[in-house]
Amino acid sequence: MAVPGKKAPQNLSSTMSRGSGEDFEVFCLPCDRDDLRLPAAGYCVDCEEHLCDSCFNTHRRPKPLRHHQPLDKAHMPKSPTLSTTSSSTHVGQSDDLTDPCTKHKKEIIKFYCNDHKALLCVVCVTLEHTPTSCRVDYIPDISGQAIDSTGSKETFKKLGKIAEECQKISSDLKQMVAKSNTSLTDVLAEISKLRQEINQRLDGLEKEAKDAAKTLQQENATKLRTTKTACDNAIQSIKAASDTIRHLNTTKKANKLFIELNNAEQVFQENVNKMSQLTTAEDIKEYMFKPGPAMETLLQNEKSLGTLRAKLLKQSSLSSTTTLIFSTISPPRNISINTSSDGCDCSITGMTTSSPNQIFLADYSNNSVKMVDTNSLSIRQQRLDSSPWDIKIISRDELVVTMPAINTIQFLSFSSNRLFKKHTLKVDGKCYGICYYQEKFAVTFLDPGTLKIMDMKGTVLVNITKNSSGKNIFIYPEYVSTNSHSIYVSDWGKHEVIWLNWQGELLGSYGGLGLPRGLDMLTDGSIFVSDSRYDKCNILNITGDCKESKTILKDFNYPKAICWCDASKTLHVSSTTISDEGRNNLIKIYKMS
Repeated sequence: MAVPGKKAPQNLSSTMSRGSGEDFEVFCLPCDRDDLRLPAAGYCVDCEEHLCDSCFNTHRRPKPLRHHQPLDKAHMPKSPTLSTTSSSTHVGQSDDLTDPCTKHKKEIIKFYCNDHKALLCVVCVTLEHTPTSCRVDYIPDISGQAIDSTGSKETFKKLGKIAEECQKISSDLKQMVAKSNTSLTDVLAEISKLRQEINQRLDGLEKEAKDAAKTLQQENATKLRTTKTACDNAIQSIKAASDTIRHLNTTKKANKLFIELNNAEQVFQENVNKMSQLTTAEDIKEYMFKPGPAMETLLQNEKSLGTLRAKLLKQSSLSSTTTLIFSTISPPRNISINTSSDGCDCSITGMTTSSPNQIFLADYSNNSVKMVDTNSLSIRQQRLDSSPWDIKIISRDELVVTMPAINTIQFLSFSSNRLFKKHTLKVDGKCYGICYYQEKFAVTFLDPGTLKIMDMKGTVLVNITKNSSGKNIFIYPEYVSTNSHSIYVSDWGKHEVIWLNWQGELLGSYGGLGLPRGLDMLTDGSIFVSDSRYDKCNILNITGDCKESKTILKDFNYPKAICWCDASKTLHVSSTTISDEGRNNLIKIYKMS
C-alpha cells in the first residue's frame, strides 16, 4: 500500500491517476504532479489550485503562503483549473480574468454573487460576500452557461433597444435644436426690427415735441412783437395828441383846442379797444414737460412723446376778464331751427361752430344733425341711425357726434352746403359728451359715470372713474370741454363742474350748482356753463381754477347746449319758446364785447 505523500509505483500511480477519474471530478493538483491523484478538499484562490485534504490543511503554514485565500470544499470551484494536465470539458479560462474590481483596484474580478448579482474579487468575497452569507460562484465554473443562452439574447435585445432609444433621442434633439435656433434667429431679427421701430418712433415723437415747443416760442415772440408794436404806436399817438392839446391850450387857440379835444377822445377810445385785444402778461404760460405712458405701450397706443403742461404765470381774475371782454352784451339774435322734415319738437343737446356764420346742432328728438347758415338762415339736415347727443368739430371739414343709445361715435364730413355720414366708431358704453384735442377724444359715459381719453381708433388711453382716495369722481357726467392742459366735465348728479388734466388727475371742482349741463371753454381758460334750476336756466362764467363764477345771462327756457365762438365773440344758446302758436325751437346768439 502506498503511503500518502510518497511517490507511488508507476503502475499504481498510473492506475490511480487514470482509473479513479470517474470517482471524483476535481483532484489535488500538487499531488497530481507527483502522479498521485487524490480528491480535492479545498481551493487556494491565490495559487488557483485545488488541494487535497492534507495539502489544504498544511497550505498556509509556510510563511510565504500565510496571506493566501483558501476556499473549503463547499465553496471551491467544482471544475479543474487549466493547470491540470488532464483534458477538461470546462470552456472557461482563468487567465482571461483581467478586469479590475471597482472597489479594490489592485484585485481582479473572479467571482459572482448570485444573491446580490455582483461581480467580486477575492477581497470582496473575504470581507463582504463570505461563503456563510452569500452564494458565491467562481466565474469560470458558470461562465459556460452564458454562451448562446436566453439571457445573453435578452441582454443583447435590451442593449439594442437602448441604443435605438439613444439614437432617437439624439436625432430628435438635433432636429428640435435646429428649430429652436431658427426661431431664435427670427427672434433676434424681430428684436432688431423692434429696436429700429422704437428708434424711428422716438425720433418722430422727439421731433413733434420739439416742434411743439418751438411753435410756442414763435407764438410768444409774435405776441410780444405785436403787443410791443401796438403799444409803441399807441404811446406815440397819445403823446402827439397830448403835445398838440398842451400847445393849443398855452396859445389860447380855443377853436382848434376844442376840435383836438374831441379828436383825442376818439383816439382814447380806439386805443382802449385795441388794448382790450392785446396779449397781456396774464395770457402767458410757463410750460413743463411730462413724459408719455410706459415704453411697452408706446408703439401701440402712444401718439406723443409727452405733453406740454401749461401753468399760468399769473392767474387772471374773473372780474377783470369779465369787465374787459364782456363789458357789453347785445340783445340776442333768434334763429328758428325747426324744419318741415322734423317729426317732433327739436331737442338740441349738442352744438358747435366751424365759422362765425356756420353752426352744427345735434337734434336728439329728430335723430339728425343740422347745419345752419346764420346769414342765409338755410338749414341742411342729415338723418342718423340713432339719437345724437353731443357734437364737436375735429377738422376743417369733419365732425363727430355721440349716439349713446347704440354706443357709437358717428363721423361726418361737411362743406358750406353739404353734410354726409362717414364711418362709425363703436365704444364700450353709453357715450354722451365729447371733445377733441390733438388726435385725442375726451368722452363721458354713464352707467357708470366715467371719463375716457381715447385715440382716433377708439383705443382707451386713460380710463378715469376714481380719485386718488378710491372714491368715484362722477355720478352723471354729461358734457366735456378741453384745452391743451385741462378737461372740464359738467356732472349734474354731483351738481359740479369737475376739473382734471389729461392724465386723469383731479385738479379741482366748482360746486353748489343746480343741474349743470352744456359747457364750453374760452381762450382765457374760463368756462361758460348752463346751470338749470327748476325750469329756468342761467349761463355762468367760471374761472379756470374753479374758484369763482359770475352769472352772465339769466332765465332761459329748457336749454342744454351752449357754444362759444371766439372769432365772432358770440355765445350760442339753445332755447325753446312756448306760445299760443306752439313751440318754437331757437338758437339765441349773443354778441359780447
